[in-house]
Parts: sequence; structure tokens; C-alpha cells
Amino acid sequence: MIGDDPALRAAYQHCQRSTKEQDPAEYALIQLVPGALRPACWALWAAANAIDDLADDRTASQDERATRVEQWITSLGRDLAAGRSMDPVRHALVDTALRWRLDLSELHDSMVVVQDDTRGRQFTDWNAWRTWGRDDLLPWFDQARDVFDKAGVPIALRLDAQEIYETFLDGFRLTDILTDLSADLAQGDLLLPDEALDAFPGAAGDLSRRRWSPAAHGLITHLTGLARQWVTQPALTRGMHPGPANVLSTMADLLHAQLDALTIAGPAILHTRPQPTLLTSTRILAPARARAALAWTLTPLTVPPPRRPTTHSPLPAARNSFPAAFSAPPPHPDGHQPPRIPAGQMPLHVAVIMDGNGRWAQQRGLSRHAGHQAGAAAVRETVHGALEIGLRHLTLYTFSTENWKRDAEEVDAILDVVRAELTDNPFRDLDVRIRWHGRTGKLPTDISDLLRRRERTTRERTGLTLTMCINYGGRDEITRTAAHLARQVRDGHLHADHISEKDFARHLPHPDMPDVDLLWRTGSEQRTSNFLPWHAAYAELHFTHDCWPDIDRRHLWQAITEYSHRQRHHGATPATTAT
Repeated sequence: MIGDDPALRAAYQHCQRSTKEQDPAEYALIQLVPGALRPACWALWAAANAIDDLADDRTASQDERATRVEQWITSLGRDLAAGRSMDPVRHALVDTALRWRLDLSELHDSMVVVQDDTRGRQFTDWNAWRTWGRDDLLPWFDQARDVFDKAGVPIALRLDAQEIYETFLDGFRLTDILTDLSADLAQGDLLLPDEALDAFPGAAGDLSRRRWSPAAHGLITHLTGLARQWVTQPALTRGMHPGPANVLSTMADLLHAQLDALTIAGPAILHTRPQPTLLTSTRILAPARARAALAWTLTPLTVPPPRRPTTHSPLPAARNSFPAAFSAPPPHPDGHQPPRIPAGQMPLHVAVIMDGNGRWAQQRGLSRHAGHQAGAAAVRETVHGALEIGLRHLTLYTFSTENWKRDAEEVDAILDVVRAELTDNPFRDLDVRIRWHGRTGKLPTDISDLLRRRERTTRERTGLTLTMCINYGGRDEITRTAAHLARQVRDGHLHADHISEKDFARHLPHPDMPDVDLLWRTGSEQRTSNFLPWHAAYAELHFTHDCWPDIDRRHLWQAITEYSHRQRHHGATPATTAT
């Protein structure tokens, strides 16, 4: 399904060949997916390898390697806008992105992680190591999941499987590091956290000298066992389509075989790259191929047709742009500009109860669903206004735990709007950090999956923090925090008589969320409705009559202007003005 374009066919064949030569195990896994999906997988894997190869090329200086990775990223952005590339790997990747409507902008931060790797890496603990590994790996695996999703085989993870999935990839990364230990040591790299190295004094120095000491042996044995534990996740594929489940379970089997080969190799891993025997690999892959043939024979797939050769991208350029800097929000349609608010009078955190969507629709003879769709446009306008006026934190009450009591059709309509907005990702090119505040509970798995992806791909942004409260309840938040504190007391980490407000705040789901300065509710109602009761204890309240779909950025600016004229004392006596 590649098409008749000779250059494009050659590009995909290059990706297939390089994947087979560099990573035969991963190539074998790709062979377990339907033939129509394999070219996309080859393109993604070859692209990830191409960037890694540039970063690892020790024939070039550190600065040269960083520059080459940066140039590759920049070239990909240009190629996406043009719809093709002179580089075979990028040409195949661009075609994959456009055919399958993938948002490659989500890969940008992962590529930057590789660029930063050229300067060397050191991790103080396992948490820092996990963050590095997940920032690098997860976006690429998520792109492959998107291909399956668009082919009609969604791999939305169960809510309880998200951490299992990420831990499994931690095991993949640790196995890869142990496998490549000899090559890394030759380059002066030891991609392990100090927390692990410190547990075996002298091991780091012995490994750097290629000395198989008791400390080095103990460290490698410990890490091999840890990797084996992380890749052993049988619950990961529970309830999953048998095709992807077969790929993941086979991947786990191959990783176990690789760890067995590491154990057998012993001190040889300091000088060579151990591999499972051909017999071992065949015993794993032969039944896996039979399972794949059965699973995919019974599964109808939706595969986009080949693209016609073109010099222009059929997608908006912004969808896959890799901007050097974030874009400014689009201006107000009528050219209105935000007011100038003195820094000392500007709120840090505005929280909004977006009320009146259903009433707005009913007043116009429309379905309540239409009101929620119109409300999504008001969210975009408000975010644009927040960026323009320089607000740092905006929190929106999107869906409460009480909203489940509504008619099932309306609940589905609200969640459909949330799903569509998260998928469209309208703030991808803006300096907006997205966070989710709420419980998993009844929330559909695909929505929670999208929320986590948006959190992960925007967490380094420093402009506006947009917190979406979805399946959120204030009393529930306080109850969960109290339960957490009770466990801390039970385990001896806190004394019940010495718990302070700071202790409570430190154990909230988002302990870094600042107090709400201004709580604004639209739609004429004048109550706070179980919204951020801890954070809004001293908030200024602002109630307006407009229903939420009628809101644009000027209403936010008006609310902030009114806030700037209020005198806030937080219980203290107002200062007297000298006359």
C-alpha cells in the first residue's frame, strides 16, 4: 500500500532494510503486524534510529553531534510542510504522518531529549532515569499506537494499565542499556542512576575499566533481575485485541531471552553485545507468527490509500510544525487588546466554573450537545485571552464527579466534546502546559490516555498552566488527601498532632497548584459547586450572567480588571490611608 512513486517506495525499502540490519528483534516484531501497517512501523523505527545514530556518532565532537540532531529536527519540520523529503528516512516518515494523519509534533520533545543526550547524562536516582527514558520512548510508541487506532484496532490502555505499560517500557530501556553496555563503556557512557551504582561501591569504576569485579557482577545481576521484573507484566495485554497483544507478549518473551543471554555471557558483556541463539529466537517467533496470522485474518482493517505525489502537504502546516518558538495566540476577531494590569494587581490563578452550556442551547432551540460544542470554542477563546494578558494559571471545571448523574446521552455528548478537543489539540503550538485534575473512575480509557499524553508532551512548557478538572470533586480531593495523610501517620512518617496546613497541601494531588485568586462562574448561578474548596478558600468571587458559549477573551479580561480593583486582606486589618 505504498503506491507507485519510485522515490517513496525506495524510501520505505531503505527504512525496512535499516531496521532489519540494526534491530533484527524489533524487525521481527514488526513482521507480526499486518503488511499494510508495516511500512509505517519501519518509518517510525528508522527515524528514531537515525536521530540516535547522529547523537552517538563519536567521530564527531559533542557540539557537532548536537548540531546535526538539531538540523535533522529542523529539516523534518520543513519536510512536513512540503509533504516530501530528499532524505529517505524523513521522506517515509513524512508520508506516514500525512497518510495516517499522525501528529508528529508530539515527537519534538523526544527528539530534543536525544539532542541533549549528546552532552552526556547523569541521573541521581531511578525517578530521574525513568523520566529520561519515558520522555524518549513513549512518544514513539504512542505514534505506533495511533497507527493501530486509525486502522481500526485501538490500543487504548485500561486506566489501571498505564503504569504497567510505562514500567514495561522501563524494562525495555534497561535491557537495551545492559545489552549495549560494551559499546557505551567504549564511549565513556554509563547510563545508570547513581542510586543503583551507589548500592554497589566501586562497581562504576570497575565497569569503566572493563574489570569484572564482585561489585560489578553484583550490580549487573541486580539490574538484570530488575529488568526481568519490569518486563514481566502479564496484565498489560488483558482485554487487548489479540493482534497487538501478541506483539507485546512476544516482545516480552524476546526481552526475557535477551536477559538470559546477558546472564550467560557474564564478564563477556564488557566487551561484546550478547544475543540469544537463533534456536531460542525461532522458538519464540514461530508460534507468534502463527498467532498473528490467525488474529489479523479475523480483523478488518481501515487503511488509507497511497498519497499522490505532491509538493504540498494536505494537512495544515501547524499540525506537524516544529517551531523554533511558540506561536502567539490568534488575535481577537475584532482586534481587541487586553488591558494593562499592574503586576501587583494581577491574579496568579483564575479558576472558572463554565456554566450554562445546556441553557444556551435550549434558548436557541438546539440540543444540549450543541451547547457543549459551542462551549469548546469559548474555552479556546479564554485560553487565548489568558495568554495575551499574561495569566500564569487557568483552571477550568470541565466535568465534575456529580455530572455523572445527568442523562446518559448528555454525559456522552460532554465526553465526546472533551475527546474531540484533546484529539485536535488546539494549543499544540502555544506555550500552554496542560494538566489533568480528577479521578480515573468511570472516565473512558481513551480520554484518560489522551489526557496523560497531553500532560507528558507539554510538561516542560513555562507559559500558561491550563488545568482541566475532569471527573473532579472538591470533597473527593480532600477525602483522598486525608486518607493519604492517615497512611503517612500509620507508617510513622507523620505525627497526627503535628499535621499542619502545609502538610495537608503537600499531600494534595497537585501540591504545586497555587491558591485560587479569582473564582469566576458564568450562567447566573452563585455557588462554588464543590470546586477547589481547599485552593479557593480565600478566592475573590465573580459571578456573571452570560452563559459559557457567549464568553470570549474580553470577559476574562473584564473579570481580571474587576479583581485588580479589589482590596484583599486575608483576614488582616485594612491599612488606613493617611489624610
